[in-house]
Amino acid sequence: MLIVANWKAYVEELAKARKLLTTSKRVASATRIRVVLAPSAPLLGALALRNRSVIAFAAQDISATTGGALTGEATAQTYAAAGATYAIVGHSERRALGDTDAIVAVKLSHALTHGLTPILCVGETERDGEGRYLAIVREQLTAALEPLSPRERANVIIAYEPLWAIGKAAEHSIGPNDLTEMVLYIRKVLAELLPGKSSHGSLVLYGGAVERTNVRDLAASSGVDGFLVGHASVDPRDFALLVRQLR
Repeated sequence: MLIVANWKAYVEELAKARKLLTTSKRVASATRIRVVLAPSAPLLGALALRNRSVIAFAAQDISATTGGALTGEATAQTYAAAGATYAIVGHSERRALGDTDAIVAVKLSHALTHGLTPILCVGETERDGEGRYLAIVREQLTAALEPLSPRERANVIIAYEPLWAIGKAAEHSIGPNDLTEMVLYIRKVLAELLPGKSSHGSLVLYGGAVERTNVRDLAASSGVDGFLVGHASVDPRDFALLVRQLR
């Protein structure tokens, strides 16, 4: 089981970041669950290079560029140098700010080139009754993965994050049956995009109102390989309780 803690811009103080890191180390060691922390860029640099433990680090986003006279950009190579081994790509909040499918594909390529394991986010805006949401997820997966080589495609982690579920209370989010349907569908699309049995090893995560009150039920029978956790990952106690639900 893989848990990716996306701190977004919630954690702004180094002291809190260090406390969350300490908590994450403790709970990961106790549960043997893989934990990846995704702090903001400055905090990742402050934590990752001094960290030699069971915890890995992810960039929350990477630049679509490869460097140069581009003030404010943080490239895949920069994140790799700072100690990141994963990169979140195509998060709904980045797509809302202008990341198109074409940009997401470029970012995936940059991440892979510099040794970062991409966590590709896909998901529909709303759950319609005609199955259009399935086509949207297929389109996002296809646009992002087709430009890559077969070997590169096999190294991409998929994170399903339906926008309609983000920010909702756990009881109003996705249910285990709907999540099972989407995990099976994503694996079906991956099987079409990956040669042979390569898709069998692809990880599929879920993100969207993941809380300690629903994470166990979502994991129990859905076939999901882990979770992309947002707000629930920035309180040390809540995050520890969430991870322990998955032992």
